[in-house]
This record gives sequence, C-alpha cells and structure tokens, in this order.
Amino acid sequence: MSDISVSELAELRSGPDPVVVLDVREQDEYDDAHVPGVLHIPISVLMDRMNEVPRGEPVYVICAVGGRSAQVVDYLNRSGSEIDAINVAGGTLAWQQASLPTESGAQ
Repeated sequence: MSDISVSELAELRSGPDPVVVLDVREQDEYDDAHVPGVLHIPISVLMDRMNEVPRGEPVYVICAVGGRSAQVVDYLNRSGSEIDAINVAGGTLAWQQASLPTESGAQ
C-alpha cells in the first residue's frame, strides 16, 4: 500500500496543481477539524457515494490517525474502480501536530 506523510501532502497542495484529499471520517469528527478543501465522504456511506470519488488522478485518503483511511485505500485499489488511492499516514491528528491549517464546521 502506498502512503504519504502529512508534510509531503502539504507540499503537494502548495503546488500549482489541484490535489484531491478524501476525508473518510464521520461527520462529528469532520466538524471538529479537517484539512481545508477536502472531499468529505464518511466511510459509512462511501459505497453509496463511490461515483463522487475522482478517477484518473491520485486521491489522498485521510481519517483521524490512518487506520480507516488505510482500509479505504486497500479497498479502492483492489476494487477495479480505477481510483489511485494513497493513504495519508498519521491522518488528521498528524496534520494538526505538524501545525498545518485546519477548518472546523460542516461542509
């Protein structure tokens, strides 16, 4: 499985090309704090909303600490969905610990 660190992701996001970050945490976790500009699809409804996940470009999957996102990455990469999923190691907690910007509130 492919992983990326939060610092590597932050560097990618600072570049000129758009970067898709998929937050799979549940709504209450997302509302507390999230990476700005993420696509929020809770893991509990991901199967019903698969059509919203972009194809043809990397999708960086984030959760709280990296466990659920790793499961989603494994599923997406094995599903034949043509989604290039990459796990964000350490998740939102690592993002916050690195003093990277977050937002709060609903999408």
